[in-house]
Amino acid sequence: MRLKNKCSFFSICIDFSFWMCYIFSMNTHEALSRRERQIMDIVYRQETATAADVLAALSDPPSYSSVRALLGILETKGHLKHLKDGARYVYLPTHPRQSAARTALHQVMQTFFAGSVEQTVTALLSTSETPLSQSEWERLSAIVDQARGDTP
Repeated sequence: MRLKNKCSFFSICIDFSFWMCYIFSMNTHEALSRRERQIMDIVYRQETATAADVLAALSDPPSYSSVRALLGILETKGHLKHLKDGARYVYLPTHPRQSAARTALHQVMQTFFAGSVEQTVTALLSTSETPLSQSEWERLSAIVDQARGDTP
């Protein structure tokens, strides 16, 4: 996936699925349960999913009817929408993953780092348990150069 390739160091420090759901739940004034966050993570990972897909991907899954009910709740909350494929519903996120990740990261930056990009990046890099590869450092340097206007 494109986001993971460009921003793999962010995934080390932030569970994007948690933050995406946290931010969207703040926007809709409805908190998501742990199971709802798990379902959103599955749907984002698979891009589309049926109730059976979600059931198969969940660890310690509830009943099929519970999964269908949770998908309906997530749709009511505005996190998912569905398309009809014969007799089954295929669910997909209402917000693209990259857009959701940006929104989540922006909210984290505002909430925990007073809007400071420098403090946010410093925290991400200093808490990383996995060192960045040379190619990741090079990509990050290119991103910084581009943001400064040093490269075309």
